[in-house]
Amino acid sequence: MSKIKKLLDKILRGNSDKNIKFQDLIKLLLYFNFIERIKGSHHIYTREEIEEILNIQPTKEKKAKAYQVKQFREIILKYKLMDELENSENKDDKPDKKDD
Repeated sequence: MSKIKKLLDKILRGNSDKNIKFQDLIKLLLYFNFIERIKGSHHIYTREEIEEILNIQPTKEKKAKAYQVKQFREIILKYKLMDELENSENKDDKPDKKDD
């Protein structure tokens, strides 16, 4: 299981929102093609087809704030972003066709 998939499973379970590393949350947002804009300690993430804007900041312990992890989980579920992950994994499993 990839690191992305493990992290996503951890977020979707929702039982450790306080223990998600800030940098791991950023990796996931970028993996799902969110656009990052930084203003001071605020990292702002948007994506064209998603109306919500995620504004995240790290805690002093370099963790993501629990309510921000919850917001991201709700976006994953609402917009079915898991389908993108599954589609990319299926694409990786198929051998490339070669033109003869």
